[in-house]
Amino acid sequence: MKGRISPQTVARYSALHPWRAIGLWAVLLLAGLGAITIFLPGALTAQYTFFNQPPSKVGSDLLAQRMNMPRKANEVVVVSSPNQAATSLAFRSEVLGLQSRIAALGPGVTDSVVSAFRGGTPAAMISADGHTAILPIVMAGDLTQADKNIGKVLAVVHGANGRGGYQALITGSASINSDFSHQATADLRKGEGIGLPIALIILLVVFGTVVAASLPVFLALIAITLAIALTAILGHLFSVSTFAVNMITLIGLAVGIDYSLFIVSRFREELARGRSTIDAVAVAGGTAARAVFFSGMTVILALCALLLVPANIFVSLGGGAILVVAVAVFAALTLLPAVLGLLGPRVNRGKLPYLGRRLMDARAAGKPSVMARAARAAMRRPVTSLAIGAGVLLLAASPLIGMKTGVSGVSTLPNSFQSKQAFEVLSSHFSAGLASPTQIVIDGPAASLQVQAAISSLEATLTADSSFGAVQTLTDKAGNLTLLSVPIAGSSTSALALGKVRELRDSYIPQAFAGSSAKVYVTGDTAFNVDYINTVNAYFPWVITIVLALSFILLMVAFRSVVVPATAIAMNLLSVGAAYGLMTLVFQHGVGASIFGFQRVTVIEQWIPLFLFAVLFGLSMDYQVFLLSRIKEEYDRTGDNRAAISKGIGATAGIITGAALIMLAVFAGFATGKLVMFEQMGFGLGVAIILDATLVRMVLVPSAMSLFGRWNWYLPTWLAWLPHLSIESAPTPLPADAGAANPPEEEPVRAA
Repeated sequence: MKGRISPQTVARYSALHPWRAIGLWAVLLLAGLGAITIFLPGALTAQYTFFNQPPSKVGSDLLAQRMNMPRKANEVVVVSSPNQAATSLAFRSEVLGLQSRIAALGPGVTDSVVSAFRGGTPAAMISADGHTAILPIVMAGDLTQADKNIGKVLAVVHGANGRGGYQALITGSASINSDFSHQATADLRKGEGIGLPIALIILLVVFGTVVAASLPVFLALIAITLAIALTAILGHLFSVSTFAVNMITLIGLAVGIDYSLFIVSRFREELARGRSTIDAVAVAGGTAARAVFFSGMTVILALCALLLVPANIFVSLGGGAILVVAVAVFAALTLLPAVLGLLGPRVNRGKLPYLGRRLMDARAAGKPSVMARAARAAMRRPVTSLAIGAGVLLLAASPLIGMKTGVSGVSTLPNSFQSKQAFEVLSSHFSAGLASPTQIVIDGPAASLQVQAAISSLEATLTADSSFGAVQTLTDKAGNLTLLSVPIAGSSTSALALGKVRELRDSYIPQAFAGSSAKVYVTGDTAFNVDYINTVNAYFPWVITIVLALSFILLMVAFRSVVVPATAIAMNLLSVGAAYGLMTLVFQHGVGASIFGFQRVTVIEQWIPLFLFAVLFGLSMDYQVFLLSRIKEEYDRTGDNRAAISKGIGATAGIITGAALIMLAVFAGFATGKLVMFEQMGFGLGVAIILDATLVRMVLVPSAMSLFGRWNWYLPTWLAWLPHLSIESAPTPLPADAGAANPPEEEPVRAA
């Protein structure tokens, strides 16, 4: 239909009016940089928050509403000396001086700071060996305010560390969050520093020219900048995790480069065939850009499933990834055609003669790629190939049975961070639970004999359990809300602490309050972690179901087949399962962890499996769409199933291999970080991409499609009403004088 907006018409318009498109993007980029400068500071949080009402949030809200006690950040300063006893005048003077300097920061920074010598109990605040003392601190305001002010406290403590032979360290929720944020920033820079150069080298190998190789990186950086700018603005409206920036950069580099790679490759191919610059842009827009649009939408839809989980970490990571994919697609459809329209044959400037000529000669000689040869071998023995390929993936997935998920705590931070050092000293000489006491909130009349008896019974139970420390009790002025604050041995993320909170909820509290009308809620950092784990586990099946359903429907409509989406989903499940299994093998069991420089931990970060599932299903659809669309095109033209598979794989082998290697480089760069969550994420994504681009595309897809034959394209008659959705439009015929369209010296090198 004339005048209809499509990727092809948008690409042609952008190429005909390049400065309009470039000018628009220049304005957007400048606005994005300004938004980052203005809005990003203070926009993100390291806190995990809920958007629903789990018990820990209900209890915390009750404390804020009735006791004017918003969820506070507790910090503990640990002062020690190998030579001075804590009871000595010198030690006492050092502790009191530090206490005074922290208190002098003002009521807007801390609510209280006590020590064994002022406001506290010496017996509880001096270690058994007499050489270590603690200063418990309650930060002012809520957790967000504590995160903003903790730097002032850290400056005072760091200044005291090492002075006069005393060691002064600090740990607690705000200081730990600060260290996690600093390390996340360092990991981000390291990931970019590794992934970007390697990606550029791969692009140089694929394209053989400097200009063509630079364009995808340029587009990816623009998409990342604008997505971060939008996230910074949203961070002042919603609770956005600081790790969203890492996710935007990771996904932005991966898909931003890949999408541009597909379009630039097709543009150069059409130039080489003799088309004019504008026609080459239009054909690339009607083929590769349409596939990019469709693939981008599949990624976005898969990521949308993460928005269902009512926790800010999932909404932040999923939302950030959605933003950067959307911007990358928009840039690929509008900005890239404009730049290509200006460059024309100059896109092939800066040739690398050896690489470019070698790739071109191989294509000209009709030499099949490694993927094409592997596919033909798989089709010769499809049953054996399918069994071996699936067996390898199932074997790799087998450790998944023992996967344990949880929350990364301070123990996974590098040893150089003070919050980890202080936590270890606190654990060895006192109770690590002092930094994050568990709060039991009792909503009921405190004067009631029934409630008093229940509280006494619960306190007796806690006292008898050595995992719990001393209980502190507080009642509101109205006498209708009682708070029991009790430390639990271990960190707020340890298996012991998590188990004790579950025991409180499932056993201790129900037994003590049996027959009482009071409602009891357990809150605090450990309880929040328990509810976070429960929330993720509850929503996991829903996310999987939605991602699988959307993937099936999209592929069914795109290829008018029920067999193609079913086999694609089965293969994706195998590759994701294998990634889970290998991740469990490396991180939980430590197999090969030292080789990669990874930490061995007891759990996989709780959000990793769910996030990987959505992301990998979305990204794998990129390869699936590009490969199957080419196979379907050949099958519709010839009706020869085996020839269509072979030619489709051969035609897409170079680009899919290049795209997979780029993603692998980006993911590997982030896996070299020191935060175990990014190690796990980078490793899991990288392994899945390798398996997907090799074993799945080279063995499973050709062998399965060879077995099914014409049944690959089976669609029941009762689904014939489905719309005909063409992923790639047929390119217009070449002009009669196409051979003269480009001068010989500008003849482009075709991508592998």
